[in-house]
Amino acid sequence: MIWSKLIWGITLLSLTGPGIVGNLFLFAGHVSAFLTGPEKKPIHLILAQLAFANTIIICTKGSKDITVSFHLRNGLGTATCKTVFYLGRVARGLSMCTTCFLSVVQAITISPRTSSWRKLKPHTAWQVLPSLLLFWILNSLISSNLLSYITAAQSANGSGITPSGSHPYCHMLPSGLIVRWLFLTLMALRDIISQSLMGWSSGYMAFRLCKHRQSVLHLRSSRSQRNSSPETRATRSALLLMACFLLFYWADFIFSFCIGSFLTSDHTVLNMKLFLTLGYASLSPFVLISRASHRPPRPPRRSARRDVGKVHPAPPPPGAEH
Repeated sequence: MIWSKLIWGITLLSLTGPGIVGNLFLFAGHVSAFLTGPEKKPIHLILAQLAFANTIIICTKGSKDITVSFHLRNGLGTATCKTVFYLGRVARGLSMCTTCFLSVVQAITISPRTSSWRKLKPHTAWQVLPSLLLFWILNSLISSNLLSYITAAQSANGSGITPSGSHPYCHMLPSGLIVRWLFLTLMALRDIISQSLMGWSSGYMAFRLCKHRQSVLHLRSSRSQRNSSPETRATRSALLLMACFLLFYWADFIFSFCIGSFLTSDHTVLNMKLFLTLGYASLSPFVLISRASHRPPRPPRRSARRDVGKVHPAPPPPGAEH
């Protein structure tokens, strides 16, 4: 049993390590582009917040199970348990809201110019900043009950229940029925609204991509077709990100439902659920980085100022070339 936990701890480190590095790389890249770039693009703030939230998810979820795998019991007191579980819950909701917001913004961006939705397109980073701050406030309030009911196992005196059944060192004290259903309802509303907006925006982007591809096949040659526009590449990246998120989210939901219904404590099932929880946070930065690395280089622009005042030689008369 000890060796199995040790092996799982090493596996967990190999999963969380690249995820943290990838998210930090993505975060630093977009923050640097936002601070030093000539344009303050909204996408830089959105992706920087997404990478930051995913980093918190990996650190909090990974730290909880690493302490169990390596038996680091003394490192988790009541304050640490409250901080780890609270930040993990806030970051999970923040990642969901930011991913949904990215999908909606991209869907609005590729909408026709005559569409009424196009008026909602953010043109500067300061137009998306209030929405990003609102996500922080909402998710902080929705998860605030954890600050009152999470405690260390030594302080629970056997009267608590383990959150998600996966951590033996932090317990959640029983709460009132009204408080429990209030926060569960708020979390359910957040998830339903986010999933609905993601589904609508993903379907709309897929429809626009298909329509764009049909027009390209009729109007462009195969050579120019391979060089897709920046909007098309960004839309494909957003669709791939949505597919990853929905896959891991619903798989995690199914595992959580089975664990809660059958009250199973099988370590294989619990480890699989943890893998699904960390999957999107660890994979999403590499999806975005790989899509960005496939962008074709921009052709060099010829400056018109260099040709001003430049005398071009006249072509030779016919018969002068030998």
